[in-house]
Amino acid sequence: MLKEGLEYLHERFTAQENYPRELKKWYEKNTGLKLDLNNPVTYNEKIQWIKLNYRNPLMTTLSDKYLVRDWIRDKIGEEYLVPLLGAYDRFSDIDFAALPNRFVMKTNHGSSWNIIVKDKSKFNPLSARLKFFIWMHLNYAYTTGYQLHYKNIRPKILIEKYLENERGMLRDYKVLTFGGKAHYIWVDSDRFTDHHRNVYDLDWNSAPFEIGKHNLPEGISRPANLKLMVELAEKLAEGFPMVRVDFYEVDGRLYFGEMTFTNCSGIDLVRPPEYDKVLGDMIPLP
Repeated sequence: MLKEGLEYLHERFTAQENYPRELKKWYEKNTGLKLDLNNPVTYNEKIQWIKLNYRNPLMTTLSDKYLVRDWIRDKIGEEYLVPLLGAYDRFSDIDFAALPNRFVMKTNHGSSWNIIVKDKSKFNPLSARLKFFIWMHLNYAYTTGYQLHYKNIRPKILIEKYLENERGMLRDYKVLTFGGKAHYIWVDSDRFTDHHRNVYDLDWNSAPFEIGKHNLPEGISRPANLKLMVELAEKLAEGFPMVRVDFYEVDGRLYFGEMTFTNCSGIDLVRPPEYDKVLGDMIPLP
């Protein structure tokens, strides 16, 4: 009922023909920049154009963190999937007693809607229930600037195996592909504190620009499976104007993370700003 009410209110006051106007207002509010949807040239402008104009039904399936698993299994193999401990339509269906001491809970239909449980004895199920009640009744397409390919994802709660390497760390490598070809890889660090982001080319040289966050000065070590990571990302990205393909590397083994077609909803500023145009030139719009 809550979900339907929120969608009714959105569609009641924002008809589809007004999406471009509302997106321009949202973009300027979040970046301070004017948005040209008729002639998009920068990285962030093209992401906004893709949101409203690029229609590929597969984007919805691959943005669904549950359904994408079947596609990954067929495309590159079961061995790259993070082990799934359960998938649920309702929070009340979860048997926490049967879960291991560490696990990760997430929704399949949004971003950053997750809870990382490192010690089940300290886990608060009542707090988690409230968070998931809210998340499960929100349509992510309307919460972050009209990422419309999320609109028709049926919400689920996923519980996955908790991953970490022998040093107790987990690196999330995000391969930026344009026109099906990998160009850069960014790595986020300290996401819940200072949040740095280092960007590298395919030879693991530091890129001459930053996206959204500042570099971690000491840098990030080269992943052992860099070549394989790029090969797999390009296989998954084939046919799309732009997609970010994420991987985890755990003790020498790669795991698929997710596919993102509108990075950071297109509002992470590129510094220096001329590289917003350089990256934009790499994105072939239909």
